[in-house]
Amino acid sequence: MANTTFAQLKKSRQSQLDKLTEEINKLNTKASPQKDDSDLYWKPTVDKAGNGMAILRFLPAPPGEDLPFVRVFSHAFQGPTGSWYINKSLTTIGQKDPVGDLNAKLWNSGSEADKEIARKQKRNLKYYANVYIVRDPGNPENEGKVKVFEFGKKIFDKLNEAMNPQFEDEEPMNPFDLWNGANFKLKIRQVDGYRNYDKSEFDSPSQLFDDEDKMEEVWRQTRSLQAFIDPKNFKSREELQAQLNRVLGLDETPTRKSEDVAPWDDAPKTKAKPSKMQASEEADDLDALLANIDKD
Repeated sequence: MANTTFAQLKKSRQSQLDKLTEEINKLNTKASPQKDDSDLYWKPTVDKAGNGMAILRFLPAPPGEDLPFVRVFSHAFQGPTGSWYINKSLTTIGQKDPVGDLNAKLWNSGSEADKEIARKQKRNLKYYANVYIVRDPGNPENEGKVKVFEFGKKIFDKLNEAMNPQFEDEEPMNPFDLWNGANFKLKIRQVDGYRNYDKSEFDSPSQLFDDEDKMEEVWRQTRSLQAFIDPKNFKSREELQAQLNRVLGLDETPTRKSEDVAPWDDAPKTKAKPSKMQASEEADDLDALLANIDKD
């Protein structure tokens, strides 16, 4: 989609939906941003009770890019040394990752203690997409702006359901389409101490604006997503292995404390267990196996 024009974007909407459906089907069968920009991301605001809402419009792939979203796997856990391992996983870009290899060995050892360690070290999954902020009651100054939205599997499932409806009387809808997409009503509730997105839903399909010039202006404000998955923005396997060894205390190299971690590797300043929501948003073959074991 190099040098994509707005007219080409409009004309290729059906092929975009087909490509999206194919890509999501691939994901179902089975990166840090380009700059430190506090204005890059949009995050929902919640009240003291942990509840909140906003209305967003997911936007098409940025000019010159093929997909309107990217997914990034990462690991975040504290080792026996007290130091944290927080890095993007090489599995994001189709390569083997040292933590994944270690977790496979731990799981296959037959030891329940090893399996518990593997559970704590499994991958986290996040998606990134451009959104137009239609309404943001918590921060009205965001309304009318285009930002990158980081979200997990629960919200991605809503996108998938829109493109791949379960019932025959439901029409597939490309939520990233400016003309026939739909506003997304993000509804956050605090359930059992954790964020819940089950009430979130898409509105009826509608054109974002009547004025196509305004739609083109919004589309051209989208940020490139490729930096999130550019191999040059990932540490090498050797670097990750060396850091993993330090965190696990397998060598004598001084370990980095949480306050020394680089921006992408922001480590919690206090010991914290992964949230249930994080656990619910982690997706890989090992995680599926772990889930099955937990049911036994």
